[in-house]
Amino acid sequence: MAIDTLTEFVADLDRAGELVRVTQPVSLDREMCEIADRVMKQPGGGQALLFERPILINGQPSACPVGINLFGSMRRMSMSLGVQSLDEIGRRITELMEMKVPEGLIGKLALLPRLLEVGKFPPRSRRGDAPSQEIVWQGDRIDLDQLPLMKCWPQDGGPYITFPMVITRDPKRGIRNVGMYRIMQTGKTTLAMHWQRHKVGAAHWREMAERGEKMPVCIALGADPPSMYSASAPLPPTVDEFLFAGFLRQKPVSLTKAVTCDLDVPAEADFVIEGEIDPAEPLVTEGPFGDHTGFYSLADLYPQVHVKAITMRKSPIFPATIVGRPPMEDFYLGHATERIFLPLLKMTIPEIVDYHMPAEGIFHNLVFVSIKKEYPGQAYKVMNALWGQGLMSLAKMLVVVDAWVNVRDPQEAWWVALNNIDPQRDARFTMGPMDVLDHSSRAFTYGSKIGFDATRKLPEEGFTRDWPDVIEMDDETKQKVDAMWSRLGIDARVTKAAR
Repeated sequence: MAIDTLTEFVADLDRAGELVRVTQPVSLDREMCEIADRVMKQPGGGQALLFERPILINGQPSACPVGINLFGSMRRMSMSLGVQSLDEIGRRITELMEMKVPEGLIGKLALLPRLLEVGKFPPRSRRGDAPSQEIVWQGDRIDLDQLPLMKCWPQDGGPYITFPMVITRDPKRGIRNVGMYRIMQTGKTTLAMHWQRHKVGAAHWREMAERGEKMPVCIALGADPPSMYSASAPLPPTVDEFLFAGFLRQKPVSLTKAVTCDLDVPAEADFVIEGEIDPAEPLVTEGPFGDHTGFYSLADLYPQVHVKAITMRKSPIFPATIVGRPPMEDFYLGHATERIFLPLLKMTIPEIVDYHMPAEGIFHNLVFVSIKKEYPGQAYKVMNALWGQGLMSLAKMLVVVDAWVNVRDPQEAWWVALNNIDPQRDARFTMGPMDVLDHSSRAFTYGSKIGFDATRKLPEEGFTRDWPDVIEMDDETKQKVDAMWSRLGIDARVTKAAR
């Protein structure tokens, strides 16, 4: 059964032994970040945290609890999307993509349930009062200081919203976008929206600025977990994130009209901040911010949001996350994207077997890719194809290995790659767009990339020596040792699976 609210998800985590309720008063000024950081660095991502007595930046007690690290483990990420394994979603996508209309009436009728399933995904407008609007602040009642916004790191420019669903609309085509961008508080009724130039929300803002029109924007916080995740997913601009969330949860997302504009917002959201950006206004300073690279991103100029209303549930939970030196909670959100979108990547690059973005690579710095190599130069073909795929264009280093290599194990991937690479022969440099947060690039959002062909080399690629086999014990000997293992008196923790 799909989870409809953040409160339901937190209750599920509690029952599963995945949640720690922190009853000690904890300040949102760095203290909460330090606690969450220590937990996230524990093996497997640590436990989810619900701070029941947060202390606001102004020293007052918060009226609502704060949830952090709710998605920060493989198990919790799977629970949030209602699956045992994230690969289950990839298999559903593969089945839909491979769906062919069969011959004959019986075959066509057998296909109907799958076609009807697709038709259930679009979001649906809710009639009547929505839980996300049980309480409404407007006019003089608006006060962002009363929300539990967190200042994470010492040099941060101010308190931040860190786990939002930012809802905008393409002014030309009317297509909705839901993105996840950090947002800094600049006053009781104002925010600075950090949307990078590669993001869809930023494109909508540029379109509105060219028209000279004020831009409505809604910031939803908390909802059904698939919607919260979908805001972080790198979907094409024409794909509605709430439609994708409906596919993930196999149930439509319930939406309602915002109070001050015609944008639709999640009816089950815990909070919705409704605002407006005036393109005639000068940009405002946002940052610095302790970022997911593990370094501070520097202050820069971004649009200012004027808050027109704050709506909320009667008993809300404020969702938050922190980013910093990896690994952090965002690794698990990124890992979900990696697993879910693998089938779509294979559609355009069919020789790909698997890929992995290790935590240390903070998504854009390092990608391991395994391929079924069938002809010379194929590794370079894959590199170029990947650099042409949406946000994969920001990848700074690609390492391509053969199909048998487990790229989800960085130790194995590096072991194979470092053995197989001749640096001069197997490295390829290119120029292209870089992540906004990459402080090492030679220019802002522009710099060099490198790809390594760590596959077995073919004669046509200029390799004339014998290529050695990987060391592996024969099956007969393995079976003999397995049979005698329990009698050897060796630590029982050294199992067959661990060898």
